[in-house]
Amino acid sequence: MSNAEFPIFCAPRAATRGPREHLLANYFGIDAWSPDLRHLLVLETEIASGLPDGRACTVGLVDTEDGCRFIPVMETRAWNFQEAAMAHWLPACASGKAPPHGRPCEFIVNDLRDGRFVAVVKNWRTGAERIVRHPVSAVSPDGTWALSINYARLYLARPDYGYTGGGQDPRRGEAFPEDDGLWRVDLATGEAHLIASTASLRGLVPDVAPGGLAYVCHTAISRDGARIFFLLRSVSRPMDGVKTFQGVNWQTSAFTCNADGTGMRRCFPDGWGASHFNWKPGRPGSRDARTMAVTCNWRNEVYTHVEFTVGEEGMAHRIAGAEMDFDGHCIYTLDGLFVSGDGYWDDGGYRHWKIARLSDGAVRKIGRFFVPEKYRETYSRCDLHPRWRRDGRAIAFNSVHEGSRQVYVMETTDEANPNAAKADTIYG
Repeated sequence: MSNAEFPIFCAPRAATRGPREHLLANYFGIDAWSPDLRHLLVLETEIASGLPDGRACTVGLVDTEDGCRFIPVMETRAWNFQEAAMAHWLPACASGKAPPHGRPCEFIVNDLRDGRFVAVVKNWRTGAERIVRHPVSAVSPDGTWALSINYARLYLARPDYGYTGGGQDPRRGEAFPEDDGLWRVDLATGEAHLIASTASLRGLVPDVAPGGLAYVCHTAISRDGARIFFLLRSVSRPMDGVKTFQGVNWQTSAFTCNADGTGMRRCFPDGWGASHFNWKPGRPGSRDARTMAVTCNWRNEVYTHVEFTVGEEGMAHRIAGAEMDFDGHCIYTLDGLFVSGDGYWDDGGYRHWKIARLSDGAVRKIGRFFVPEKYRETYSRCDLHPRWRRDGRAIAFNSVHEGSRQVYVMETTDEANPNAAKADTIYG
């Protein structure tokens, strides 16, 4: 069988513009494109650097079929520059009926309301909203349930990923709380169940340093809705908004479990850790549907891109060898044949974005994107954080290569197309 042809990308075009800063409204790999492929979920802010510290930003839509017009919808105070506000499109309206005229109209997004972190189900056409009394960290493919974590506790450990504002009890001083961890939330009723307490995982992870704490973060639901991936991390001391990571140590363990929390499994041995992750597309129940790409410390030797299958963790393998030996934001193409990774900036200030073919490990460079000095600050750095449009014909990402934080789109094309970008083009 012949190897699949690499996708060919057009040069990036800006979907947003200044003077305000813009970023996609969720974490990398989460679909920011509306179900009809027309609108992008985006945050707009006047803040360029540092922690948001509870200041409001605007949640809106970019209409890619109307000159990339920005449509403001609401404000949120539960957001950050790394995971934005964890917005997800929902496949149906709150009534459970199909959207009018087949147009998708609802999304769910985190916010701080009445002193509590919540998720807001918003109909952007009518303005109607419904409150779910738990913030979301991942939403099931059918939009009926979500995962939730403690964002106030996350703020103690990683201020650039958590939320400030007192919206949850962070269980300060408890290393492994019994009543906190990974929650499953019914989005229709708002009912939440603790499916994996932090304490229940204590015997499966390295010890926490005295004065430190363990916390759940970085959740993802498989494409068929059957499995959950998450990280349990420990930090040697609470950060609580400090401006430096010096002298602070983290340990990371990666887990998978069934959608109800049963069947808990460690993904890797101690020391491998994990950083970025993506579930592979696949038919429900297939081996592909149990497979993930993860960046981790392969055999405690090199940080790289790794693929593994739940139930076959001992057969984990590197993706494309040394060419992908960096900590990238790994995402699969929609056909599952390629994995791309965009890394952190090199000594010259450029982010390198590469794509690997899984069948033979061949690698191509997508491009290099310049990061101005002011966007290399830890808390407000601008990672590319790409995500595919669900027809596989375009990819959206954040970038600062033109001098401010904006959202960009690259379409795929035929190699003969004059708009096709050359491999490893330098931007900025």
